[in-house]
Parts: sequence; structure tokens; C-alpha cells
Amino acid sequence: MSTDKNTKTIVAKVPEGALSEKWSNYKAHQKLVNPSNKRRLDVIVVGTGLAGASAAASLGELGFNVLNFCIQDSPRRAHSIAAQGGINAAKNYQNDGDSVYRLFYDTIKGGDYRAREANVYRLAEVSNSIIDQCVAQGVPFAREYGGLLDNRSFGGAQVSRTFYARGQTGQQLLLGAYSALSRQVHKGSVKLYTRREMLDLVVVDGKARGIIVRNLVTGKIERYSAHAVVIGTGGYGNAFFLSTNAMGSNGSAAWQVYKKGAYFANPCYAQIHPTCIPVHGESQSKLTLMSESLRNDGRIWVPKKIEDAQAIRAGKLKPTEIAEEDRDYYLERRYPAFGNLVPRDVASRAAKERCDAGYGVGSGLAVYLDFKDAIERLGKDVVEARYGNLFQMYEKIVDDNPYETPMMIYPAIHYTMGGVWVDYELQTSIPGLYCIGEANFSDHGANRLGASALMQGLADGYFVLPYTIQNYLADEIRTPRISTDLPEFVDAERKISDRVERIMSIKGKRSVDSLHKQLGHIMWDFVGMGRNKEGLLKAIDDIKQVKKEFWSNVFIPGEGLDLNTELEKALRLADFIEIGELMARDALHREESCGGHFREEFQTPEGEALRQDDKFNYVACWKYLGEDKEPAMIKEELNYEFVKVQQRNYK
Repeated sequence: MSTDKNTKTIVAKVPEGALSEKWSNYKAHQKLVNPSNKRRLDVIVVGTGLAGASAAASLGELGFNVLNFCIQDSPRRAHSIAAQGGINAAKNYQNDGDSVYRLFYDTIKGGDYRAREANVYRLAEVSNSIIDQCVAQGVPFAREYGGLLDNRSFGGAQVSRTFYARGQTGQQLLLGAYSALSRQVHKGSVKLYTRREMLDLVVVDGKARGIIVRNLVTGKIERYSAHAVVIGTGGYGNAFFLSTNAMGSNGSAAWQVYKKGAYFANPCYAQIHPTCIPVHGESQSKLTLMSESLRNDGRIWVPKKIEDAQAIRAGKLKPTEIAEEDRDYYLERRYPAFGNLVPRDVASRAAKERCDAGYGVGSGLAVYLDFKDAIERLGKDVVEARYGNLFQMYEKIVDDNPYETPMMIYPAIHYTMGGVWVDYELQTSIPGLYCIGEANFSDHGANRLGASALMQGLADGYFVLPYTIQNYLADEIRTPRISTDLPEFVDAERKISDRVERIMSIKGKRSVDSLHKQLGHIMWDFVGMGRNKEGLLKAIDDIKQVKKEFWSNVFIPGEGLDLNTELEKALRLADFIEIGELMARDALHREESCGGHFREEFQTPEGEALRQDDKFNYVACWKYLGEDKEPAMIKEELNYEFVKVQQRNYK
């Protein structure tokens, strides 16, 4: 990474040459570390989801000494397990016209032309190798009658390129990565540290050299050192309190490295998933995702007549009593070419528009996902074979049979496309610090296509980082192992201990959850699906008040040096509050609509996102300047050489 001091723009180290040759040329000319030298080098990998586990396993297999940190009691509990629908790859098994270029183009277009071309093409290029890797690990992908791997369609594509294992693809892929990781743990090349949470990054002489963690069982603060550090800790969607993320998912590791000098890129790009089970009460602590794969055979609709919608909300009508001609299949009506398989941001805004207009069902904030036609066309047995576990999950939560009554769904916060800025090598603006998977910003632009999260996590861990990190480590072979007694480690640990002591000593009257809910309401109301200048300014002011309330009135029971889940939540919430403010600030500065970032002042006459390419065709990279100081914004210009930038059209 380098910064041009004259123009204050970032150079991302993208290789020269044709798009299809950049990655091959990079690998052909990169620096390597020989086997005996690899044994002398330590690498810390924080996170054991698909990105972290695959990276740790791959680096261990190469011969590096890997220290892998897991916030859960087992890597098998990483949030990657929750991914349902599938993983994309350009195998073209269906012979329906797919290719590496088409996957690349669909991803660029789906991200509303706000992603870096070279990274996206590399992702598409290595996607096929991911499938081969996972099949070799024994991942039980669905197969056709003849034995070939099956595919289904996902939003933003007109081909079938999504490989799946019923509705539990993430779980099966994670078990594959876990088996690879476990092999390296058994060999001794990876040391696995469970129930540890990273609380700070240690930088020595300008390079990432270690981390400070809290042992979540004992409460003890611990120091670990390495020649390089890799962050693979997922996204920050739980800043909204209610999201589809696991309760333990947090943005703290990414925020800590931001405060140590790593740029935070495009924080306002948060994805709203269109097919979630609607909110059903004030005491609810998370939302449940219904896989996007359901949109293959399910049809989304609301009543055409507002009086029918009102009658359904009042309990006087059932959806099965609405005649076919009185149903508005609004996605099929508005987007005939893609229908129910438009990208997530498009489908989410369309649902919000119908509900805002008074046509919502249930509480008024829901639409129907109906499988009646699919059951009649395919038979219940086929639908059950494809989606059975998802239907069971829905029935357990809602107490309604989706084979007989349409599912009710509504958009919810799901994934964050923004994250730690990385260059082409996945290195941050701090030398020796790398960031992979959802924790970085790199591959999805302003909106991620369905089934591409698993693809990016495994691509980064198995096939990209193991090459690019050697370019850095090749110059570190003469660096002796770093002592954790260095002043930088002592200072970092002291600051963490002081922070814990400060939070524990407040002894206020507000619970962590009550403050988190307050933050979540602000985020959803003003930094959610629809944003405007007035609301964003209010959000920034309101979030500052939440921060003030947190640091003066939060109550944490128990002791700091002990098992204390409330303290864990409080430390994460302190970071979420600051992340939320930066999200609102980023959304305020980006005076355009693109992908998941929808400024109500900037939309087409049809209500679609209206970009301003002449003003905002760049990555917004935020640099930390100190506590309570406004961060600086540095641009990475996006130069499209190989695709034509144009208004998205899914009609």
C-alpha cells in the first residue's frame, strides 16, 4: 500500500496487464519463503470461520507456525455455520452460459460498480478451485440424478451457479475447513486458542507484531506475538442490535486495528437481506434468515387491494383466500427479466415500498413468500427435498406450516460489505497486518450477491492469502521471534486493563442490552434501508448521546478478572457505538445511492438507486485521528478498464 501525498489517494498495488492475467502474473513473480525458513516464521490468525479456519489450515500446511484464535469454544461454532443457501462458482455444469467473466461481471454489477475490478475477477477465477477443494474434503454437495454436482440460481444472475448442501451449506463447508484445521492442529503446525477475544493490536516499529486477548473463561489478559497478523473476524452488522448475525458476532477486532492505523473502508455499505422472518416482539434479541435459495421456487407477493391487506392484518382474511388475480407479484411485475431473483438490495427496497404504501401483511411489515405454484408444479416431495430443513425452521419459529400457508418475510440487516481496507494482497495500511473474509471491504462493492460470502471467505483463506502473505514474510526471515515483553506489548495490555477497570467502575443503572437496543433503533431508523441528510445528522447526534450514556450509566455486574459475559458485551458495544457513528458519517458524505446505500434524495423516477459516478466513484477510506476527533477521509479511486459502468437494469 502506498499513499500519493499530492492527491491523497490510495494505490492498491493492482498488477499491470490484462484482467485475466493479473493473478497469474502476480503469482509468477511474487517472493517465496523456502520450507526451512517457513518454520522460523509465526503468523497469528484471528477468527475460525470459513476465512480464518481456511487461512490457518493453509498456512499451517505450507509450514508456517500459526497461532489461531477462536472466540467460541470450538471453531465449529463460527457464524459461517449459519449460511444456508450455497456458494457460487463458475463451473458451468448446467451448460447455461456461465463463465469466469460472467461471474465477475454479475458481481461487479451486483455491487453497483463500487468494487475493485482486479479483486473481483480474481475471486471469480479461483471460485472453481474452491469447489474442487471442498469436494475433496467430503463436503456433501447436492447432486443430480447422474451424480454431477447440482446447482441452483441466486439473485443477480441468470444462470445456475450456486452449489449447495440442502439449506445448511455454511455448516458443511465449515466442517470441511474445520477438518483441514484440525489436521494441522494435530500435526502441531497450528496452535488453537479457544475462548479468546482479541482486544488490541500491537504495532512495533510500524509493523503488526502481535495481539492482546482476553481469556473469556478466566478473565485474564494475555499477550501473543508473531511476524504477521491476519484478521478474519466477520462483519459488524450487530451494530443494529437486531440482525441475522449470531449474538457473539462483533466488529471489535476490525475497530481495534482501525484505531491503530488501519483504514476502515465504506462503512455505510450494509446489506439488507430481503427474506428474514419479521420482528415479532420487543424482547427479541436476533432475527432469523430464510435462505435466498427459497426465491428459486417461492413467489413473493402482497395483496393488490389495500382493503385485502387491511383485512389480513386485522385477522379477517387468510392469504390462501386471496384469489390469484388479486395478488401483486411485485418483483415479477417490476423486474420481468430477473423476477424474484433480483439482487438483495433491490428486493429489499421493493418490499419496503409495498409495506410503506400500506400493502404489508402480518404486522404491516411483512410480505408473502409463497410455494403454492412450486408444490403444484414439482410436488411436495421435491420441494421438501430442496428446502425441508428451512421449512422446519420457519414452522418452529412462527408456528405456521409453510407448505399450506405462505411464509411471511421482511428485510433485515444481514452482512456488511464495508470493512478494513486492504490492497490487492489483502494487506491493510499497517505493514504485516492482513484482513480476510467479511472483515475486509474488498470484493462486493455496495451490495453482495447471494452465495458470494462463502466464496470470498474460502477464496481468501485457501487460495489468495497463502500466496500474498509470502511477499511480506520473505523479508522477515531474519527477524527473530518477537518478545511479548517489549514496551509496546506492556503498554497495550495496560491500556486494555485500564479500559476494563473504567467500564467496571461506572456502576450505573443501564444494562448493556438496553443501551444496545437504543443504538439499534437509531441505526435502523436513520442508517437502515432508507437514509437522508436530516436523518443521518440526527443519527450522529443521537449516537453521541448513547455513547455519553454508556460511559456514565452502564452497569456491569461481577468482576473484570473473571468469566463475565456482560463485560464481553459491554466492550463490544463500546465499539459498536463508534462504528455506528462512522457508518452514519460515511452515509452522510456519500451523496448518491448505490447498492445497499440508499439515499432517498438520490433515486431514479422508478425508485431505483441513482449513482453519481462523476463524484463518488471511489472507495471511502477513513483514518482514525484520535478519540472524539472527526476521522480523515482518503480516497481510493476506482478505475474501470474492463467493464462499462452503467445504471443497473434487472428488468
